[in-house]
Amino acid sequence: MILSSVLQAIGLFIATNIDDIIVLSLFFARGAGQSGTTARIVLGQYLGFAGILGAAVLVTLGADAFLPSAVIPYFGLIPLVLGLWAAWEAWRGNDDDGDDAKVTGKNVAVWTVAGVTFANGGDNIGVYVPVFLSVGPAAVVAYCIVFLGLVAVLVMLAKFVATRPPIAEVLERWEHILFPIVLIGLGIAILVSGGAFGL
Repeated sequence: MILSSVLQAIGLFIATNIDDIIVLSLFFARGAGQSGTTARIVLGQYLGFAGILGAAVLVTLGADAFLPSAVIPYFGLIPLVLGLWAAWEAWRGNDDDGDDAKVTGKNVAVWTVAGVTFANGGDNIGVYVPVFLSVGPAAVVAYCIVFLGLVAVLVMLAKFVATRPPIAEVLERWEHILFPIVLIGLGIAILVSGGAFGL
């Protein structure tokens, strides 16, 4: 029974989080050359994912008044605002010589990673709740433990992808454009797919 739950948890995690590799890779590209980037990304990813799991468990336990499903699409505002801010920063910095920025990278904030992770996981909550409702408490605990273990694997996979020479060159060259585009696109997709603002 537990082995079955573990295998199902692995499949569910992969299905709901594979898109995070792209966003996390951009975070690694953004913070290239900055000390502590990996630790901040790991911490941010864990905080954001813990928020996703906490919300899913609370809703499963009947606390949907705490997090009504109608609110979830509005999580798209988080990456949208962060993406617009990153676009503004990139546009404002166009007059500067970009060589120093490429060498040292930018500081990636823990709260930024956590916010984007949580916002991107709004659909995960919608998927996890029915699964958690259909299994017993021991299986829910097994799912959560497996998910939290796989978060580290996901971050390391994203770092591996972001540091492959051909990919790293593209990310280093275009990160200042790709990062805001991906965040803005992610925010809009979350808002539209959830029907926020009547979209």
